Amino acid sequence: MNELPIVVTCTDRKTSPPTPALQARTLPAGDLLQRAAEWARRLQGADNRPTALQDLYQGDQWKRALALTDAATRAGFAPRLYAASAGLGLRPVSSLAPSYAATFLPRHADSVTSSSHEASLWWECLQQLDGAHDLSHVATVAGRVLVVVSGTYAHAMQHDLRRLAATGAETVLIGGACEVEGILRVPANADLRQALGGTLTSLNTRTAASWLEHCTPGRLISPQAQASWGAWAAQAARPESYARTPVPDGTVIAFIKEMKSIYPDSSRTRLLRLFRDKGMACEQKRFADLYTSTIGR
Repeated sequence: MNELPIVVTCTDRKTSPPTPALQARTLPAGDLLQRAAEWARRLQGADNRPTALQDLYQGDQWKRALALTDAATRAGFAPRLYAASAGLGLRPVSSLAPSYAATFLPRHADSVTSSSHEASLWWECLQQLDGAHDLSHVATVAGRVLVVVSGTYAHAMQHDLRRLAATGAETVLIGGACEVEGILRVPANADLRQALGGTLTSLNTRTAASWLEHCTPGRLISPQAQASWGAWAAQAARPESYARTPVPDGTVIAFIKEMKSIYPDSSRTRLLRLFRDKGMACEQKRFADLYTSTIGR
């Protein structure tokens, strides 16, 4: 059995709303370890119905993450998908959990930390929760692992990634924050967005799918795969530039409030499109964070 664990980040969009107790914004201010212990207590005492993580998360980014298992199967692997979560730690997507709201993203109402150092400490606390899986063990058992995470989550998981590198397991890191000796990193490249399709939000998962398409069947890393990927990326790269004006958070918030009053049924995606059509610049995650803090989910 050619098992391939695939680690992806969770999404803030859920199929059911969390209770106030499981929103990180309601945690008391103060010592991080105390806050983490309180979060663990709330998770343990949650009385709302748990849901399999694969069904709890939603949105295009999550659909793309789930589709990685199909790409891995076509590449000759038996995939097993894991979600890295700021509220739960590392868990198989088949595991059950209540709906919750917690993220490492800055400027978000449910952000659990304010720095990369705190994020790393918080992650270590999460990994002590019942049900959390150890990344190094997962990779060692399978002999390989594909990790698809943003820079923000890579900072939080930095100690796990170093321990993973030390195992010698065949590892590809898509995205991430920096090079890790012993791990093959494929940085997210915005110049490939046109070739891969979709938005920058799903660039990591689309890059991972493309890497799997270039793999030698049944092998995650090989000279042939690296050469094939490199040649394709060099040919497919198309730099993108937009003549849009960066604006402060207050301008974005005022726009969101105005448009929601005029078009109350408009989705966040449509509002971002309207915003950009006016010649103003705002990265998608930043717009999503401001939308959530202004309007809610």
